[in-house]
Amino acid sequence: MAEKVDIERLIRISKENPLLPEKFIPWEEDIAEGHHYLGKKLISLEGLQIYETLTLQQKLELSRHEVVQSMYAYAWSEGLFCLFMNRYILTLPPDHIEYRFLLRELIEEFRHQEMFSMAITRLKGEPVKQSPIQNFIGLFTASYFPADTVFMVSLTLELIADMYGEHIRNDEKAYRVLQKVSQLHNIEEARHILFTKNLLSRFIQKAGFLKRSWYSLAIVLNVLFFQRMYVKREIFERIGLKDSKKIYKIAYANYQQKFARECLGSITDFVKSFNGFNWITKPVWKVLLKYEA
Repeated sequence: MAEKVDIERLIRISKENPLLPEKFIPWEEDIAEGHHYLGKKLISLEGLQIYETLTLQQKLELSRHEVVQSMYAYAWSEGLFCLFMNRYILTLPPDHIEYRFLLRELIEEFRHQEMFSMAITRLKGEPVKQSPIQNFIGLFTASYFPADTVFMVSLTLELIADMYGEHIRNDEKAYRVLQKVSQLHNIEEARHILFTKNLLSRFIQKAGFLKRSWYSLAIVLNVLFFQRMYVKREIFERIGLKDSKKIYKIAYANYQQKFARECLGSITDFVKSFNGFNWITKPVWKVLLKYEA
């Protein structure tokens, strides 16, 4: 009963306090002198010797390209989750509380996709599209995987986006448009995260050792999926760097280390909450995500 009351409250807040990107975000503002699009902590080359050889303009352009890529990767993943949610709600009666909340979430997620599209356009971004294999995996997962797994990987992406948003919101030198994008997204995603954790709790309560291990591995693969969509060789070519293949390799390794430090906290806390670290999963987290559980 308490859970139902909480979800009713989330539905009411969504209806009574809608946040519209076209009104909430100061799209007309240009980036201020001395500011950036993305802080150093999340820049793939920062911390490497090659980063110190870049001009200020190259560093600014790198931050622009990489924040565009992060928004594109997340918006594309949100689109896949919307595909799944439309499939999932067809299994529920229209008066079911999950059906009613997920309708509100769909409305907000579509607004978020529009918001990220507007932000990418405002930044004159040209995101590098997903590879054919990434496209196939994403569509197959959203179309055919069981609900518990898809909700699990969607929660992972929401937590990643929340951590990125936190870095941008708390960065005094971040472009104000992106700060407001992150603020809006954080407010509404907090409801989605709370709902998804509540929904997943009933699956987790029934899950044995193997199922919990699978949840943990699904999260690893989803984080890896995001990382592969974020660090792109084409970006280094665009800012004028030679030998982009070699740079990509060292940038990706550096980014994984930074991601483990800066963005995995809330995700690993969630995995710990359902005992998802064990002798099967710990080596996978260490090898694929450079995280020592």
